Amino acid sequence: MRADEDPARAPVRRAAIVCGMFFLAIGFAEFVPGMTSNFNSIEMSFGSEAMVLGIFQVSVLHNIIHLLFGAVGIAQSRFSYSARRYLRIAGGLAAVLWIFGLLVDPSSMANFLPLNMVDTWAYFVLAIVMIGLSFLSGDVGRSRASTVHHLRTSTMS
Repeated sequence: MRADEDPARAPVRRAAIVCGMFFLAIGFAEFVPGMTSNFNSIEMSFGSEAMVLGIFQVSVLHNIIHLLFGAVGIAQSRFSYSARRYLRIAGGLAAVLWIFGLLVDPSSMANFLPLNMVDTWAYFVLAIVMIGLSFLSGDVGRSRASTVHHLRTSTMS
């Protein structure tokens, strides 16, 4: 198999891999004291005062969700149809978290993740991006060089 025909080059699969790696990186960063301020006040859910980069409020549950989003993204990138499904479902879940963040008072016990306004709007952006990426092609595109080579060899015979 030629390198330019590698199925991993399908744009929707690459998008799932990138999204999965993004969520894994964020999930791991949230457990690093240097990246997370107030790390000693991190809680399982409500009441956590830990902040990634000083702006995103996080908790252990929030971190686990990011790690799961990442692991599932990498696992589902194996096929184009599963990568597309992952991007749509994860994007849909991000939209649900955006709506949750808009509806729940950040200081109430119902805010079990916890989400602040920066988190809320970050989930909105993630929802738009991931759902948008789900419409990428699942086909392996040929590079320009291989297309020219293919045309030359087919016209010579």
